[in-house]
Amino acid sequence: MHLLSARCACALLIHALFFCQVPLLSSFAVKCIQSVRGLYGETIEIPCDPFIQTENAMMIKWKYEKKDGSPQDLIVKSKDQDALMTLPDAFKKRVSMAANSSLLLSDGKLTDQGTFTCMVVTSTNIFEHQNKLEVLKSPEGLEIFDKAQELEIGKLTKLGVCTAKNANPAAEIMWLKNNQALMDDGKGIFITKDVKVDLDTLLSTTTSTLKYSAQKEDDGAVFTCRATHIVGEPVTSWITLTVTYSPETVELLVTPQDPLVEGDNMTLECVADGNPAPTSFNFHLKGETIKVENKNVFTITNVTRDASGEYKCSLIDDRGLEASKNVTVNYLDINLRPSGRIEKLAGEALEVTLQIYSSAAHSVSWKKNNRILENEPKFPKIAYSDSGVYECEVALGPLSRKASFELVVQGAPVISSLSKHSSDDGKYKVLTCEAEGFPKPAVTWNINGTLITESPFSNGKIIQKFAVVPSENLTVQCTVSNKFGSDSKSIDVLPLLKDVTFKYQDTHVSRDQTKLVVGVVLGLLVATVLIGLAYWLYLKKSKQGSWKTAENENGSSEEEKKLEEKVEENSQKAEV
Repeated sequence: MHLLSARCACALLIHALFFCQVPLLSSFAVKCIQSVRGLYGETIEIPCDPFIQTENAMMIKWKYEKKDGSPQDLIVKSKDQDALMTLPDAFKKRVSMAANSSLLLSDGKLTDQGTFTCMVVTSTNIFEHQNKLEVLKSPEGLEIFDKAQELEIGKLTKLGVCTAKNANPAAEIMWLKNNQALMDDGKGIFITKDVKVDLDTLLSTTTSTLKYSAQKEDDGAVFTCRATHIVGEPVTSWITLTVTYSPETVELLVTPQDPLVEGDNMTLECVADGNPAPTSFNFHLKGETIKVENKNVFTITNVTRDASGEYKCSLIDDRGLEASKNVTVNYLDINLRPSGRIEKLAGEALEVTLQIYSSAAHSVSWKKNNRILENEPKFPKIAYSDSGVYECEVALGPLSRKASFELVVQGAPVISSLSKHSSDDGKYKVLTCEAEGFPKPAVTWNINGTLITESPFSNGKIIQKFAVVPSENLTVQCTVSNKFGSDSKSIDVLPLLKDVTFKYQDTHVSRDQTKLVVGVVLGLLVATVLIGLAYWLYLKKSKQGSWKTAENENGSSEEEKKLEEKVEENSQKAEV
């Protein structure tokens, strides 16, 4: 096997005798030189000039240039004759000629490197084709010796020795950290390279030593040794190192973080940056020192507000390296006055006070009967509508406190409204009596009728609707009462108009009848006014004369009384 170089130098020689010392055979001679590479331990094929037709050659000879520069014949083959070999000991049993006139060299060795010449003699020319042979060998793996187990921060330490053995040419070695190439900077990185050649095999062993000054961030870094060679793929070996250093800083952590509230479990954690990290610490708890070994935490259960203050932790063997933290245990207490069930008379005043004792800013909210209030309740003059359950809630982070009171407003009932209206069908009158009071007042009416509805008793208020069918003028009285007293109101109720049945042929007739009824009513009103006016004139005229008997006076009084009753009767008839 051979590897031809892309580089070839040829020269045209005019005097063949000068180069080949073969007289009178040719007037020309050609010499060509090229590089050939072969692999160590394998059969190397060294080609003759591929442009020369060797099948008709009179003679083909292969020569080898010895170290002193003199030629050494290896094999000669004349036309129609067997090859004749005159091999030195270094090439015995290893040299042969291929059918294409190439020289075959088995079990290639580095000692085979040199210049091999193929000379071809034809009837007209002599050609010489020189090949400079280079035998290549990739390194036998890659190893790292003297590996460092750990590095001390800031201390220059030999990290390892990387070796690529028995190669030709010598392998190139590169150091990398986390896949980034390292360069010798003469400060924290020192790389030395050494190449040794075996005198027997002439193979080269490359050795590279890395000295490194580690930093904190180098902990766990992967250092790689990589060997490259012109034959084969790069090979690598690596080291993962631990960087050791003494603690430089200490930090105290508190869990849970803000807000820490009464009743929580508080955990103190002491963290140091050394590698390996310290495992034992002193915790300083407000004048008390507690030593903790083989762990870095200490827990205080069910903390109270008295636990607020400064806490510290330090290394057991270095009290000067410590950390501290101020801890605040949040608390919240409230006092609401009044509380429980409060009974008050309507119209009285009630003072509500809420005292809050807390460690930080808080929020306050109020509800009445589970409905949110916009402002804190105030009662300068209590009304029945103020009755209900009042609840306040004070919050501080996860802390929450609640308090409540129930306000019951009592007092004699008062009727706030007594009204009337006709039912939708006009068959009865609806009376509505609205009252406030507590306890719940009883509602009574002075006439017979039907109770339609009674509202739920809420916030001291009750509404009752009563139905009556008056056939004459009535004065209806609503009375409300409880243990504190009673209240009454009256209302006049006129009788219902008797139903008048008309037959209507169409819409226009109905409207005419309506107009007729209205006209009749208006006529009656006008007549009543005229009669009253006439009677007034009569009385005025009568008074201008002299009445001598009590009988006449009484008679006038009786007539006047009858006339007033008539007017009232007509007025009642005119009312709808």
